[in-house]
Amino acid sequence: MRQPDSLRHGMNSLFNEGFFNYSQALQSPKVDIYDSGNEVVASCEIPGIEKKDDVRIDIRDDILTISGTIRRSEEVRDEQMHRKERFTGRFQRSIRLPHNVSPDKTTASYKNGILEIKMPRATTGNQKAMEVSFH
Repeated sequence: MRQPDSLRHGMNSLFNEGFFNYSQALQSPKVDIYDSGNEVVASCEIPGIEKKDDVRIDIRDDILTISGTIRRSEEVRDEQMHRKERFTGRFQRSIRLPHNVSPDKTTASYKNGILEIKMPRATTGNQKAMEVSFH
């Protein structure tokens, strides 16, 4: 009688999680981008980053790419899990910036699950990868 249990588990997952799997939402993190006058600021929700090596920021011409990996220290087997909404694994998001920016003067910081990237406006296209200041 394993089949009915499996079917019930599948139906429960469908109704509990809906037709959209929440963990997939973070594979493409939510980003707010605004212009503060002399710089473009990107604020990105990425909860669960534990160290600066887990996130990478690249700027190539007018494209900002944020990528990385979210790891969880405690692992729970699938058969023990009743509900899983927290994301683990690789994520990536590329966004066209509204202005050319200067990657050499760009700063990034991570605090309370928010990655903030401050990119001074520039007059020419540039490219560079930068480090994140981790709090």
